[in-house]
Amino acid sequence: MRKSNKLAIALMLSLCGGSLAYVPVAVAAEKCPIEKRQSKAVGQSVAKKVQRSFKAYQEGNLNEAINVLLEANPKNDFDKAYVDRMLGNFYAEQGKMKTAVKYLGAAVKADILGGNDHAGTMRLYADLLLQEKQFKQAIPYYYDWMKFTCKQDATVYKRIGVAYTETKQWDKVLEVANTALKMVDKPDKGLYQMKLTAYFNKKQYKNAVGVLETMVPLWPSDGTLWVQLAQFYLITENYKKALVTYDIAYKGGFLTTAANITRLTQLMAQNNAPYQASKIFIKHMNSGLIEKNAKNYKILAGFYHNAKELPEAAKYYGMAAEMDNDGELYLKQGRILALDEKTKTSIPVFKKALDAGLKNPGEAQFELALAYLTLKQYKSAYSRAKLAANDKKTARSAKSYISYIKEKARVHNVAL
Repeated sequence: MRKSNKLAIALMLSLCGGSLAYVPVAVAAEKCPIEKRQSKAVGQSVAKKVQRSFKAYQEGNLNEAINVLLEANPKNDFDKAYVDRMLGNFYAEQGKMKTAVKYLGAAVKADILGGNDHAGTMRLYADLLLQEKQFKQAIPYYYDWMKFTCKQDATVYKRIGVAYTETKQWDKVLEVANTALKMVDKPDKGLYQMKLTAYFNKKQYKNAVGVLETMVPLWPSDGTLWVQLAQFYLITENYKKALVTYDIAYKGGFLTTAANITRLTQLMAQNNAPYQASKIFIKHMNSGLIEKNAKNYKILAGFYHNAKELPEAAKYYGMAAEMDNDGELYLKQGRILALDEKTKTSIPVFKKALDAGLKNPGEAQFELALAYLTLKQYKSAYSRAKLAANDKKTARSAKSYISYIKEKARVHNVAL
């Protein structure tokens, strides 16, 4: 069955003796404007055109329905407003929204239609203005509709909130969202999202946290809310709550991006769980979610390093260094190998660091001096220590070792 415009049908019912159901809000003795507005009948010649148009509409011939009305030639303001309203409805159903706005706007501004007809036209006009992104123009018509009908409507407030959001009037957004939330029978996620957007744009992050803390228990299966809450905890520097929330989101299967897995693992590492962080990180690296690149290998190496898993830390620092030919990472790998008492293995790594380039090459030269000294290769240790002494960063340490290496070489009868 072809979808029909409810307001167009309502308009036709009005013509045929029916009416829109309306239950006014209880007011004082004075009547509401909608009740004061008397219904009228269109003139005889226009009525015939309207009936022909409606018949064509019922038969599914919308173009003919419109053409008949365009030939109606109404003689007075009421008949013109009535025809304009019908045309606006029909053009809206055709998807010709700009033309619909034109005719509906004329009918509304005439301010002469019967109570229910004027109310319905005003509401549809505001909706189409909103749809056509004429946000500033839509807002007053929504308020006029509520004033005319004496009806407070949560849906209308929500649409006003959309318009205020698009025009970045954040205080107004909060005002209408709070008003609507008091009226709804059940929680409305869209209204809470409006508040969240407003607080974020006002940089009132703690208030945004409060909104999310309300939303998460209401919609616990919405993973986006868990992630947003965790992110706002980070923004407000509540790292413990951020970790707990990320962890819950992870266990619920809501962390589906590399960035969120990385944030979780970094928080775990910062909270004395670097080994657990490494396991989660490498799991998602192996699954393909986290890219195998130098940056991520470096992050993984850092987790193992903090967990004192030295062989794994050295391995991944080396993989990161190799991908970018990064001298600083080779230096870090070599130091970890030396710390893990893999002195022989560390030597070629320190040489790679020098070949790749270092800001302070004396650092690698000094590490080589220590490695050769450990292996009792005093001549090599001496030459590396002298090179390290030429670097301002390592000069002092290297010079203090040179005399020690000389003494060791003398004792072992090694010529330097």
